[in-house]
Amino acid sequence: MQASELMEYKNWIIAGDVHNETKYAGRIFKKLERRGYNVIGMHPLDTREDVYNSFAELKSLEDRFEVLNLVVNPKRGFEIIQEAQEYGIRMVMAQPGARSHEIREFCAEHGIEYVEGCTLVELSY
Repeated sequence: MQASELMEYKNWIIAGDVHNETKYAGRIFKKLERRGYNVIGMHPLDTREDVYNSFAELKSLEDRFEVLNLVVNPKRGFEIIQEAQEYGIRMVMAQPGARSHEIREFCAEHGIEYVEGCTLVELSY
């Protein structure tokens, strides 16, 4: 699967600092939202419950999302991908800086499509 093919799916989770629009996760979140995607943020270190459209862990989600976009360091990304597999995520896009051999191998072993790409680049087409 190519990064461009992931853009056909409309239900996305962005893992990273989605509340800061100067960070890539925040920019990706806002751009997907403006393009009409159903997008939520997973800010792993943010435990505030009053934050708009963001969760600290996937198990608290009631809706089903299709694509997980990793915009975190690879160590944290590996923890998130394990949780995502239990949640039922079948597609992952790893941004530059969020990629690792361990994440790629975990996805391959668990039947998760793993794509290395840049969501902002894909949205520019």
